[in-house]
Amino acid sequence: MKVGRSRRPDGVGRLQVAVSGGGTCRPQVARAAAALGEALAELGAVIICGGMGGVMEAVSRGATQRGGMVIGMLPGYDRRSGNSFLTAAVPTGLGHGRNVLVAAGGDVLVAFPGGAGTLSEIALALRLGRPVIGVGAWGQIEGVHEVQDVEAAVERIGALASPG
Repeated sequence: MKVGRSRRPDGVGRLQVAVSGGGTCRPQVARAAAALGEALAELGAVIICGGMGGVMEAVSRGATQRGGMVIGMLPGYDRRSGNSFLTAAVPTGLGHGRNVLVAAGGDVLVAFPGGAGTLSEIALALRLGRPVIGVGAWGQIEGVHEVQDVEAAVERIGALASPG
């Protein structure tokens, strides 16, 4: 994996990767999400997520441990309600409606196992024409590129950020 500042596919600004997954998750999913956060930080990507627990907290922890940037789109109005690893917390007051902001905020969406909220972010990202990568899940949904591990997800993300 190349360390540096990945550019968006259109060459404008830093690559932004939305990460979605359950607000609670199994330990192996949390480890994978943290590893993705670390890898995205090394790529110089900005992570956009829902800012709460589970996958969102794990990816935030991994990224900030490597000096990465994580923006959490929070469901309520209190920015202190987000996980402690966020670089910036955006209190939206939108409840589940914040899922639109998460899906729209990324140049690509990476989805870990989750429930209806994750599913809504996948559907919104697909509607918005964003590539969606499912890590160990969601491959049964048309348009989702399922991969079995974080390394494969990072390779796909890197390919999106590379010119040509």
